[in-house]
Amino acid sequence: MKMKNYIYKYAFAVLLGLGVAVSSCDLNVDPRQSIDADLALNSPDGVEAAVNSVYARLRSTNNYGRNLLALSDALADVGRTTSNSGRLIQENNNQPNAHFNSVPGNNLSFWQTSYFAINEANLILDALSTGVEGASAAQLARWEGELKFLRALFYFDLAKVYTYIPTAVHQPGLVDEGGIPMPLEGSITSDIAFTRNSPRATIDENYNQIVTDLNEAIAALGTSSRAGSQYASVGAAQGLLARVHLYRGDWQAAVTAATAALESGAGTVLGGMDYVDGWRAQNHPEAMFEVRFQIAGESIGVNESLQSSYTVLLNLDNKNAQGGWGDFVPNQRVLDFFGLEPLQVGDDPEDNNSWDVTRNEDVRAHLYTTGSTVRGARNIECVKFIAKAGFVYGDNVPVIRKSEMHLIRAEANYQLGNTGEALAELNAFKGLRGLEDVSMSGEDILEEILLERFKEFAFEGHRFFDLKRYGRDLDKRYLGPNNFVPFDDFRILPLIPQREVDGNTNLNQNRGY
Repeated sequence: MKMKNYIYKYAFAVLLGLGVAVSSCDLNVDPRQSIDADLALNSPDGVEAAVNSVYARLRSTNNYGRNLLALSDALADVGRTTSNSGRLIQENNNQPNAHFNSVPGNNLSFWQTSYFAINEANLILDALSTGVEGASAAQLARWEGELKFLRALFYFDLAKVYTYIPTAVHQPGLVDEGGIPMPLEGSITSDIAFTRNSPRATIDENYNQIVTDLNEAIAALGTSSRAGSQYASVGAAQGLLARVHLYRGDWQAAVTAATAALESGAGTVLGGMDYVDGWRAQNHPEAMFEVRFQIAGESIGVNESLQSSYTVLLNLDNKNAQGGWGDFVPNQRVLDFFGLEPLQVGDDPEDNNSWDVTRNEDVRAHLYTTGSTVRGARNIECVKFIAKAGFVYGDNVPVIRKSEMHLIRAEANYQLGNTGEALAELNAFKGLRGLEDVSMSGEDILEEILLERFKEFAFEGHRFFDLKRYGRDLDKRYLGPNNFVPFDDFRILPLIPQREVDGNTNLNQNRGY
C-alpha cells in the first residue's frame, strides 16, 4: 500500500471510458474530468479535451467549489456557523486537524485533487513539447499558456495553504518546513510516481516557479486565447501575477502587474449598484477569471455548494422557497460594516418575504439579506452565490476580480512609501462602493486598505490569507474565550495528508501533526 498511497499525489486519473491508467484502490474520479494520456494527446481535439479536464478540477469541493472560499473564511474572522448541518463548525473553531483536510465522505483532500490537476497539466505540457500532429502554432501556444496559468494557480493555492507566505514566515526552531513539492514533469506510471519522491521546495523556489509560469503564460497567450472568463487570458494571468507578487512582498512588481491587468480587456471594474447587479449575473462582469459551472450536472449539490453553505434561500424572489443549509453567516463585525439588522418590511411577520435588512450607504450591504429561521433565529446571510447560472448549487465562482487590482496597487504603493498614491487609490475604490473619502496618514492607511479588503472579499476566501501574510493572530473570541490562535500556533498550517508523508521519505510533515 505504500506505493498506492504515494500514487495519490501524481497518478493520472481514470481513462475516458476506457479503463484505468494509474490509480489507487480508493480513487474514484468522474470520467468526464479525465483523459487518456496515451490516446487523447496525439490530436488537437484530444489535447483540447485534456486541457478542459484540468479546468474541470477547479470545480472540486476541495478547491473553488467550496473550500478555497467558505472553508478559508470559516478559519478566519469573517463569520460564525449556524449548526444547521454541522459543517464548518470545527474549522470555524480552529480545532486541530480541522483545516484543508479531506471532505467527509471523500478520501481526497485539497492536496490530492490539486496535484492530480498539476500532473495532468504536466503530462499535457510534456506531450506539447514533442508536437501534436495537425495542431497550428497558435493552438500550441494557447494550450501552453492556459496550462502554465492553471499550473501556477494550483501551485499558488497549494503554497498559500500548506506553507507560510513570504511576507510572514514563522521559524519553528532552526529549520523551517519549507514550501511544497513542485514536479514539473508528468507521472504516467506507478513506477515513475513511486520513484520520484519529490521533496519540499523552498518557499522562494515555489514563488519563483509560479512567477515564471505566469510570465510564460502571458507571452504564450498574447498570440491566441479563447473568449470567456472561464479560460486563461493575458489579463487573467496579469491579475494572478499581481496577487502573487503581493503575497511575495515584491511591491513594485505588484504595482506593475496590477496596472497591466487594469489596462487589459479582462473584466470590468464596477461601481455603485452596477457592482451589486454584477453578482446577479451568471458570469460576473468583474471576473478576470472564474470557475464555470455550465450544466446542472456539474452542480456541487445541497450539502457543500457555496450557495448552500452561505444561505438557505433558493432565490431572491421568494424567501419562503428554502433548500440550502445556511451553515456560515456573517459575524457581528461584518454586520456592522454594512449596518445590517433584520427589518420587517411587510405586514405578516411569519412570512419570510416580509423581512429584509437595514443597510448603510455601502452598496455591498445589498449582498446580504435575511434567510434562515431555524431554531427561532432570523439569520442574515450572504447572497453573493444564489443560483445565478439558472440552476441551484452551481454558481460560477470569480477567482480574480478586476476591482482587486485597485486594492493590490493601493497596498503595494503604501509599502513602497508612496502613501499619497496609496490613499488616492483607496479613496477612488471607496467611491466605487458608495463611501466618502478618508483623510489619514502612516499605518492608518494600510489598516484602512486591509479593512476594505475584508469588506470587499467577505465570503470570497481572502481574509484568512490576508491575516496570514501579515503574521496576524486569528482572534475568534467572539465565538468563545478560547477561540484565539496566535500566528506562531501550528494550526495556522494544515496537516499534509499523512499517507503522502508516509509514502514519500523526502516529504516532511508540517509541525504539530
